[in-house]
Amino acid sequence: MATPRSKAGTKGVPRQHRQQQLLAAATEEFGTRGYAAASLAAIAERVGVTKTLLHQYFGTKEDLYLACLAPVGDRLLDTIRTAMGPDGTTAHTPLRVLQSIFTALEGRREAWFVLYDTSLPADGAAARRAAQYWSAIDDLAAGGTADLLRATGSGDPLDADALKYVWRDLVATLVRWWVKHPDESPEAMTGRCARLFAAAAALAPDPPGPADPGRRVPQPPQG
Repeated sequence: MATPRSKAGTKGVPRQHRQQQLLAAATEEFGTRGYAAASLAAIAERVGVTKTLLHQYFGTKEDLYLACLAPVGDRLLDTIRTAMGPDGTTAHTPLRVLQSIFTALEGRREAWFVLYDTSLPADGAAARRAAQYWSAIDDLAAGGTADLLRATGSGDPLDADALKYVWRDLVATLVRWWVKHPDESPEAMTGRCARLFAAAAALAPDPPGPADPGRRVPQPPQG
């Protein structure tokens, strides 16, 4: 969602409101262009202030990114934890998690790319802080996927590790697709995911029972 450019300047705008305007514009800039290509001048122009004033509010470009990252990372962590819940039920947990992510990002979908920005300087504070969020979200994914597998009777730790990577990439792919389809509401996207999951489940072969009459038992070769 594009942040409308302001022509009001700084007069008569409370500091806290102006700060929120700048954060919204910066989140959009970082999310759509990436940290490396993001322009502080473009952020300031979008809000109708000078680049100098932007520096006065947030300091360096990295400081501004960190100010955008914290609410995004905290909100996603909180919403995923809430969606997973403490009740131990796993049947609908993946859909609940996805719906919570879509709902948390609605109105600011590009914020996902602020969190998962591949252009961050590798040795900087921004990359380290983002990696902390990634690790925390991965830990939640690891616990959730292990629970799902245990519910199916699998306790293989390698299965759990593989499914964690599949889940992480699946979520990222679905969010990227959703960003490209702005008319899809969080509810519609959740319904679409439910249909995709059902279709994927239908692809899995049914394991033959021990006395399955339709199963042909291979015969040993005749000598």
